[in-house]
Amino acid sequence: MTPALLWLIAGVLLIGAEVLSGDFVLVMLGAAALGAAGSSALGMPLGVDVAVFAVLALGLVLMARPALKRRMTEQRELKTNVDALVGKQARVESTVDGQGGRVSIEGQLWSARSLDDTQVIEVGRTVTVMEIAGATAVVWAEP
Repeated sequence: MTPALLWLIAGVLLIGAEVLSGDFVLVMLGAAALGAAGSSALGMPLGVDVAVFAVLALGLVLMARPALKRRMTEQRELKTNVDALVGKQARVESTVDGQGGRVSIEGQLWSARSLDDTQVIEVGRTVTVMEIAGATAVVWAEP
């Protein structure tokens, strides 16, 4: 077997083994082995292949792996349903005060009340949805 084929087999096996570990180390070593296979296929001596493997493995494990791991594990908050309405703009359809009123949020009519009990918001004003309390949008209008 040629060294290029051995490096290729090692790379594929390491990447395949990553499925079992899930820690992104083996896939980085597998990618480094594939780089060494490319070097070997170009006719480089074994010492160069080993150096290519070492440099790629070190670089991938120390630089690419942390970024990839962080990207894969960070929590992305997906807002759905009423949570997605918080922060949206709404149009006042009937006067809103601390007791009640109506607003249109993305074309849907919602019961509403103002965040500040003393604030009275007239029809036609644009407000910001601050929270959803039950089936009521709690809104705020800039003074």
